[in-house]
Amino acid sequence: MVTLTPDYNRLLSYVPFVLVLLDLRYEGVICGKDNSIEQHLEMGKKLLAAGQLADALSHFHAAVDGDPKNYVGYYRRATVYLAMGKSKSALPDLSKVIELKPDFTSARLQRGNLLLKQGKLDEAESDFKKVTCQWDVDCREMRAECFIQLGEMGKAISDLKAASKLRNDNTQAFYKLSTIYYNLGDHEMSLNEVRECLKLDPDHKQCFSHYKQVKKLNKQIMSAEELIQQQRYGDAVSKYETVMKTEPNVPQYMLHAKERICHCLSVDQQGAKAIPVCSEVLKSDPQNVNALKDRAEAYLQEEQYEEAIKDFESAKEHSDDHQIKEGLERAQRLLKQSQKRDYYKILGVKRTAQKKEILKAYRKLAQQWHPDNFQDPEDKKKAEKKFIDIAQAKEVLTDPEMRSKFDHGEDPLDPESQQGGGHHHPFHGGWESFQGFNPFGSGPFNFKFSYN
Repeated sequence: MVTLTPDYNRLLSYVPFVLVLLDLRYEGVICGKDNSIEQHLEMGKKLLAAGQLADALSHFHAAVDGDPKNYVGYYRRATVYLAMGKSKSALPDLSKVIELKPDFTSARLQRGNLLLKQGKLDEAESDFKKVTCQWDVDCREMRAECFIQLGEMGKAISDLKAASKLRNDNTQAFYKLSTIYYNLGDHEMSLNEVRECLKLDPDHKQCFSHYKQVKKLNKQIMSAEELIQQQRYGDAVSKYETVMKTEPNVPQYMLHAKERICHCLSVDQQGAKAIPVCSEVLKSDPQNVNALKDRAEAYLQEEQYEEAIKDFESAKEHSDDHQIKEGLERAQRLLKQSQKRDYYKILGVKRTAQKKEILKAYRKLAQQWHPDNFQDPEDKKKAEKKFIDIAQAKEVLTDPEMRSKFDHGEDPLDPESQQGGGHHHPFHGGWESFQGFNPFGSGPFNFKFSYN
């Protein structure tokens, strides 16, 4: 059974009395060939108006039995059933009225209300769609409620916007619009609509309470986005964590906050932290292109190239963003490169390492693997190769231009990976180029470390 809002339940409670008023429109209807049937209908109507429901029901039973093809008898009997709270008994009578007179709008509208109350949403929607009520505010609002229960928020918004224009002081329509937008995750539109409500009635309790919540959340989100623009990613993460505490009950805001935290951690080179957050987003929204891109970048930072390629390929299926194409090509180059020579691994540092860390690692390894430290010919030969690798890794990773090329999947010391061919580098001469070389300043090469 669908749970209806208190306002809508209150509206439904008025239905029996509305039907009595509507029934006055049919006072002059010819009820049948038998004058006694007309008398039963007239007497039943008077008793209904006087609140004598059981007696009224008896007369309408007699009218229906006397002329089963007279829709008015069924309609009035349904009115009594509703007044007695017997909606299940009223429903067949309303259906019979519609069968006998398909254009009877009031009967169709009331049947739609009953079906909606019983949770038969598809049948209720069918009745509401057949009701011609373009300029009827109440009908628009009831149909909007039906759409809300069906989860068709776009159609509900359309009806409520019309209702807000058809009635000048329709604060409730603006309030409902604001709550719908809020639950959809559109905090800016929600704020706009609730402000319209407060323009009409500054003391409206529901709108004022909702306004404070939406304004607070909107301010936090806008502040977080400003921090991202300023590249203050750590502060932005903290702000979005506050957003999740402010509104933990609407999934859209939780998902948005996690998506932006995923982005901040990824661009801030915190791949290990970014991956689980991005994965949480993608568990709820597998086709989220932004989260796929950010997790792919995080995987690259963690040297998980195959996983990065998978994410870029998934993102490419849902977007033609050139950054995705570039990222995929870069990930493929890095995977290929990782299967060859990796200067970061040679020095034992992460891809995010600063120049100071690289130089420190280089000094330690160069001292450890200097060939002069080895006497055995085989060990010396192995050390010579290791020493050259260490020196080349240091050269590439401390030169901004060469490091950038390497980070994009191109080995600046490998002629085969250079477009247009490469130039001869002194390190390519083998250990002979390093004879007498001491990384700490001795020998024919006056080598100096750069501490900048």
